[in-house]
Amino acid sequence: MTGTTPPFAAFEWMIAWRYLRARRADGGVSVMTWISLIGIALAVFALIATLAVRSGFRSEFVDTILGANAHATVYYTASMTPNGQMSRTIEDFSALATRLEAVPGVTSAMPLVKGQVMASSDGRNAGVEVFGIAYDDLLAIPRIAVSSRARGDITRFEEGIAIGEGVARELNAQVGDRIRIISPEGVRTAFGTSPRVNAYEVVYVFSAGRYDIDRTRVYLPFAEAQSFFNRDGVADEVEVMLETPEAVETLTYQLLHAGGDRAMIWTWRDSAGSFLRALDIEDNVMFIILSILVLIAAMNIISGLIMLVKNKGRDIGILRTMGLSEGSILRVFFLCGALVGIVGTGIGVIAGCVFALYIDPIFAFVNYVSGGGVWDPEIRGIYALPAELRLVDVTKAVALSLGLSFVVTIFPARRAARMNPIEALRYE
Repeated sequence: MTGTTPPFAAFEWMIAWRYLRARRADGGVSVMTWISLIGIALAVFALIATLAVRSGFRSEFVDTILGANAHATVYYTASMTPNGQMSRTIEDFSALATRLEAVPGVTSAMPLVKGQVMASSDGRNAGVEVFGIAYDDLLAIPRIAVSSRARGDITRFEEGIAIGEGVARELNAQVGDRIRIISPEGVRTAFGTSPRVNAYEVVYVFSAGRYDIDRTRVYLPFAEAQSFFNRDGVADEVEVMLETPEAVETLTYQLLHAGGDRAMIWTWRDSAGSFLRALDIEDNVMFIILSILVLIAAMNIISGLIMLVKNKGRDIGILRTMGLSEGSILRVFFLCGALVGIVGTGIGVIAGCVFALYIDPIFAFVNYVSGGGVWDPEIRGIYALPAELRLVDVTKAVALSLGLSFVVTIFPARRAARMNPIEALRYE
């Protein structure tokens, strides 16, 4: 009958299950089994939780860039004006915007006037960056126009000014308050240029989801910004929004062609590319480190199986004399280790998925227990710890854990299978 037993027969599963249930009196095998199982579960949990947070952070970062900033910015190179000064302003901004919108894949082209000024209110000052933009164009910026944390009425934008949540906090300003905007490049007189100071009512307070944007950005009606920054009849740049922002590099040539000879382009990948590449490197290193953690946890299976083989030496001899082949013995002990890996992986997957799905209440509880202030948006740039559970990440974690568990199980299983029946019966 030797060699005729079908692989992974029912009796092999039964023997493996009985060995896994060994009592503490049998040399602590049960304890080692539990240690191995818990180790695998914790390692898989850590891997899935880390991958979910990493994916969430990356998605949040990219979504903020695409939702609160232009996908591409078209500007002009410097040219000599009739009065002998160098200028980068765009005089034909309306025609330029029309040409850019005609490019396939472009959803909108928004002329902008930009400037850095000082904002003042209630005795407080803050350096801000002013974006002069038309009301219809402002509505095309998702993270600005649609925000769950926004206050005020965006439809009144033409009557005042829209400021970020961080700016409002710095200036202690609320909707309905008036803030002063101070620019050193103001009114030109015979005695030189004097600072320009204008006061505007705060009609809208937005939150883009990133602290660095909310802390510095202010939106002003386009015509008012032209007057304030001495940009009468011109714009500083034209911001372009695309249907598929990830494909911006394929549209670069068409946008430059539509922009004309003086046109230059700056895409969101140009501004965030180095950071995204750094995230990729960090992701790879993090996955390798956590893979080592899973490997260390899987090595506990070897210790448990070696103890099991030693304690079950006499049983192995009896099974061999009853006609079990080396393959059957190998599969029995392989199943012992594989079952530990499967159950541990399953527990780790469930725990990791629950953590990723309920990260907000978990984070809130940790923040409450610690007294608050665990997550400082001024340092981290975002307001909360994001998490995105992706099937590919879960699949990678499961494949890694099961693969390592199965591989490390082979070696003690082969040792048991190659044990001489005569020598095995000597174990007492």
